[in-house]
Amino acid sequence: MSQSADSDPSSPLPLRYRRVVLKLSGETLSAAGDRGISGDEVAQIASQIRAAMDSGCEIAVVIGGGNILRGAQFSGRTNSVQEATAHYMGMLATTINALALQDALEAAGCQTRVMSALSMDTICERFIRRRADRHLSKGRVVILAAGIGSPFVTTDTAAAQRALELNADVVLKATRVDGVYSEDPEKNPHAVMYETLDYAEVIEKNLRVMDATAIALCREHGTPILVFNFNKTGNIVKAVAGESVGTWIGPKPAQ
Repeated sequence: MSQSADSDPSSPLPLRYRRVVLKLSGETLSAAGDRGISGDEVAQIASQIRAAMDSGCEIAVVIGGGNILRGAQFSGRTNSVQEATAHYMGMLATTINALALQDALEAAGCQTRVMSALSMDTICERFIRRRADRHLSKGRVVILAAGIGSPFVTTDTAAAQRALELNADVVLKATRVDGVYSEDPEKNPHAVMYETLDYAEVIEKNLRVMDATAIALCREHGTPILVFNFNKTGNIVKAVAGESVGTWIGPKPAQ
């Protein structure tokens, strides 16, 4: 990995990335193969985020809602719920997850703010870039809900968009596998894991790490993506320290 950020000599591990956007799927908060929210799973991810915060890293979390509802699930199946409406329903699901993660993080000793792309003044703040930047600089975990507030846009794209807005050094994509593979490793045990990729390879190989819009945004602005297994304790800390964990996606090195 060649990307670097300010270092913090007081951190347990050298800090490579000063500020990150951590992308969590909704399924992160549920037990494997299940749906809904598992208290144990939420507490486990909160403890990992707390450890990364203790290293001196500033963390914004973009969370999905697939453990509750996916807006795209209504596409082409029924006319009773319009697809755009379903996407807004999915945004509400991300907010439910954000509130659960907020309480777990605060129980772990973190200061937090939930900021939504949709106005929900009684339960969280509206996302304002300068305010989010200020929260991060004060050492608060900022949990970003409701994507970017528009239908037909995934939370992967929201993570890329917020990373650009907040001048994050990297997008950390948390998954249940060790990185990016040539095929689904759960279906093909012989699938090969990539250690590094450039953006073009992700698109050309149709690797489906993140949606094409998210990859294009990161590619245009040179923002790296690190795909790693959050289920391995300590991996978030290793990721922000720049250790060799998962698959690094970034600009192709100059020849």
